[in-house]
Amino acid sequence: MTKETAFPSAELAAFAAVLNFADIPDEVVARAEDLFVDWFGSALAGKGARPVELVAGFARAMGPSQGPCEVLIDRSSTTPFFAALVNGAASHFAEQDDVHNGSVFHPAAVVFPAALAVAQAIGASGRDFITAATAGYEVGIRVGEFLGRSHYKIFHTTGTAGTIAAAAAVGRLLGLSPAAMLDAFGSAGTQAAGLWEFLRDAADSKPLHTAKAAANGLTAAYLAKEGFTGAKQILEGLQGMGKGMSTDADPLRLTDRLGSRWALAETSFKFHASCRHTHPAADALLTAMQENELRISDISAVTTLVHQGAIDVLGPVTNPSTVHQAKFSMGTTLGLIASYGKAGMVEFEDGFAKPEVVAFRNRVEMVLDDEVNTAYPARWIGKVRVQTTDGRTIESRVDEPKGDPGNTLSRAEIETKVKGLARFSNGANTAEMEHLLPRLWSLTAANHVGWLLTGKEG
Repeated sequence: MTKETAFPSAELAAFAAVLNFADIPDEVVARAEDLFVDWFGSALAGKGARPVELVAGFARAMGPSQGPCEVLIDRSSTTPFFAALVNGAASHFAEQDDVHNGSVFHPAAVVFPAALAVAQAIGASGRDFITAATAGYEVGIRVGEFLGRSHYKIFHTTGTAGTIAAAAAVGRLLGLSPAAMLDAFGSAGTQAAGLWEFLRDAADSKPLHTAKAAANGLTAAYLAKEGFTGAKQILEGLQGMGKGMSTDADPLRLTDRLGSRWALAETSFKFHASCRHTHPAADALLTAMQENELRISDISAVTTLVHQGAIDVLGPVTNPSTVHQAKFSMGTTLGLIASYGKAGMVEFEDGFAKPEVVAFRNRVEMVLDDEVNTAYPARWIGKVRVQTTDGRTIESRVDEPKGDPGNTLSRAEIETKVKGLARFSNGANTAEMEHLLPRLWSLTAANHVGWLLTGKEG
């Protein structure tokens, strides 16, 4: 190993810079395609959401009215920076974008907006796009794992690690050398941000985190291409992200089996339209209700046995005042499951404030469980204890929530989900989606990524 690659940041940067499509196993490429199509639905689902439309309005006011890149929610065009910004915000509003369990990181919402914008701007091929996205996933996931559980307690990892992930994806598309990629990481890391405090106020910050991560990572890569230098050990250095943002950072996680362990393939889909920390308990409650033929009126109380991360993120939300804040309420999510049998976009929109759901919410508590907490974040086990009105105690558990790699969504299920998100937001109609989906699935083979909703070749 040379002096220039003798530390983890440099090794990770070199991996991202030299990754070729031929290096990626076929099954990982297929998974990347699945994650891309799944992301597209989430990006459309941001249409009409007030925080997303405010970001889009900012982009229109500050950026050009035309450009080579597509803004998915309104089919306008702009520069790569502003396309990444708006598409990044849109991707993270519906709470349906993917998640990597071990890093507690949502890769799609930061990687695909940045990579798509640049691919459209430079006329990249589908293979180049998928290669870049894979680099972004592999880098971002490892950075999230490196930062650890202490980081996630305060920082929104998707905003922090996501900035590095976006830089890796864009840097790969721009053909950065390993040295320039390392500079991009340095400039991305010094911009990394995102704090959980917004949950207490039902503030709009969460989609801003992904918007800025995508746009700032893109900025870092473009600057590095022009020779702008960045800190060489922004991750593990004495005043880097690990020291400043974590108490349990582990530099070994940054280079964990690079090139043999494909972290992208470990990424999970989100089945419910809520914070992923609610999903294990939601699945366990649904199982208990189905197996015991319970209705909402049959349940007097629910105890969810959870990991500390769930308490840290969901605990501050005690009386949600908006649909988005309700998605971070364990009690609300379980109330929707009990009332409707699912917790999707429509259920949250129509039911989060209904009296029976609010009453159920107030009968749900979270309790730290040693088994669940020890397994987290590598495994997200769902355990609930249900008290019935006739005096029974029913215990239920789910070892792999719906959407995890071992309990994944089929391509048919992904299509159903994406169509539903597009329909909910009016981002695209049914006929458009029927026409578009074959193109999305086959994007890897395209000579040019081009625009997706208009067919423009860029």
